[in-house]
Amino acid sequence: MQAQKHSLSFPRRCRIGTLSALLCASLLAGCALPSLENRPESHALTPAVAATTDLGRAVAPELAAHAGLAGIYPLSDAHVAFAARMDLIRSAQRTIDIQYYIWRNDLTGTLLLEQLHEAADRGVRVRLLLDDLGIPSSLDPTLAALDAHPNIEVRLFNPFVVRSPKALGFLTDFPRANRRMHNKSLTADGTATILGGRNIGDEYFDATDGVVFADLDVLAVGPAAADVSRDFDRYWASASAYPIERILPHESVDHLAALERRARAISQDPAAAAYREALRGPHVVQKMLDDTLPFDWAKTEMVSDDPAKGLNNAPPEALIPHQMREVIGEPRKELDLVSPYFVPARAGTQYLTDLAAKGVDVRVLTNALEATDVVAVHSGYMKRRVELLQNGVHLYELRRVPGSAYKKEQSPGPFGSSGSSLHAKTFVVDSQRVFVGSFNFDPRSKHLNTELGLVIDSPDLATQVDRKFLALLPKVAYSVHLDENGKLYWIERNGDVEIRHDTEPNTTWYGRLGVWMLSILPIESLL
Repeated sequence: MQAQKHSLSFPRRCRIGTLSALLCASLLAGCALPSLENRPESHALTPAVAATTDLGRAVAPELAAHAGLAGIYPLSDAHVAFAARMDLIRSAQRTIDIQYYIWRNDLTGTLLLEQLHEAADRGVRVRLLLDDLGIPSSLDPTLAALDAHPNIEVRLFNPFVVRSPKALGFLTDFPRANRRMHNKSLTADGTATILGGRNIGDEYFDATDGVVFADLDVLAVGPAAADVSRDFDRYWASASAYPIERILPHESVDHLAALERRARAISQDPAAAAYREALRGPHVVQKMLDDTLPFDWAKTEMVSDDPAKGLNNAPPEALIPHQMREVIGEPRKELDLVSPYFVPARAGTQYLTDLAAKGVDVRVLTNALEATDVVAVHSGYMKRRVELLQNGVHLYELRRVPGSAYKKEQSPGPFGSSGSSLHAKTFVVDSQRVFVGSFNFDPRSKHLNTELGLVIDSPDLATQVDRKFLALLPKVAYSVHLDENGKLYWIERNGDVEIRHDTEPNTTWYGRLGVWMLSILPIESLL
């Protein structure tokens, strides 16, 4: 007997289809962003008001003596960089504006949040703008409670309405969710700003016994700080910056007692005590207040993407690549480029090889495979490596050597040391101009993420960075070469001893296979 066929009736199929459509519509509606209508407006301090603060009065004599120039102090030491942020927040009297891509819920992240809370309690207005991809959901209650404070306002850039898992936002709104705010700055009283490559987290400030990111920031006063303040206003008022109260459930300001307890517990923890001991030493901000900090006075140009880039609405001339071409011009003698995520792609490879063909000495430092924290990025770099070397570009790859945390002498400079992974984004042109900021030499920084940086016209600072770069390369990095058959090899130098590696050093065959497989995928534009 023929088996009876079972099928859904047409009405039932319609009902199931309708329910499925309603479910999808509900999901999408649940991911819809709130309105920005009636969002409160606020602005940075005017120069006249900023000049009345302790910070403003402290730097006024030097600013008058160096009219039109910015005071620049490099922060390569991780401990000094953290202490400078804490002290700058403590010194603020009127306003603190903060913009970051990543803010961890860890030792340094907690201490800085509590420092902001204390500043708000003494009457300082705090504006905190964070990229939503870079903050863990575990911070949501604390950020909502901070926002409930009358002197604190928190906004999220390109936020995820569904808080966990945030990956769902990529499924429902990929074009927007894929565009992130990579800018990093902290500005006090519109007078002093810290900007560069560091996010907020233990790995950026050598407060972990794991991998530490070798990075570089600068403390800047004068026109540079004023430029960053105006740029913050631009991002704060952008169409991608959402008040956190419209994204997260309301939290009582009483919840901040939990933040205080966590900060107090961290301060009493033996590991934190060791970190505090490592922070002992010269206090950069106090020296600035005492007018004894040796600033380098130089002409600066801030470069910053139009925040409309976060919604793919910015014209090319409003983006950093165009701005840097206008500000820097073309290198004539040398270009020293430091980029942890170096994916030159076709256009960047052509640019660098053309420079080398014109006789420009092009040197690039990036992470070795053993040191990188983003393997996919290495896959984008490795496919261009041979072409770069064939055309005269010099490549160096930072090694990863086990180290220990909290030891002052091992805190990494901008080009790495024990236990470090490169994270600094800087380059020096013709021993004259230095770029410090958040911009990586990769398609993501060029096309997708918003970025911020400072071009500093200072032969003294350029020479200082160049000397460190050249002196440290043999100690911390492999030099990459091609043999007579066009095959890659790596040279490691330990004192007077040279060690040759014919495969990517300190990696496994299956690790290299995985990276190679990534390199053949069409993902370069996303890296």
